[in-house]
Amino acid sequence: MYTTRKSYTPFVGPFDPCPPVRVKTYETPPQLYMGFQPCGLPQFQPKEALRHGTLWPALFAPYTNPYEQGGNRE
Repeated sequence: MYTTRKSYTPFVGPFDPCPPVRVKTYETPPQLYMGFQPCGLPQFQPKEALRHGTLWPALFAPYTNPYEQGGNRE
């Protein structure tokens, strides 16, 4: 499944002073996956585009909090 949220497991040392975060996540922008901008992409209305920060829905990616969806921390 395609997703802009990626995850990785960082190294956890035996002498780390804090409890480890076993899985860390980050988001990548959607323009990384679009090689070029094709002609005729659908567009938001001007007022909507200002609210979303982009004219094209294909390039809109709101930040999603991973901890609200059940969490990625162990």
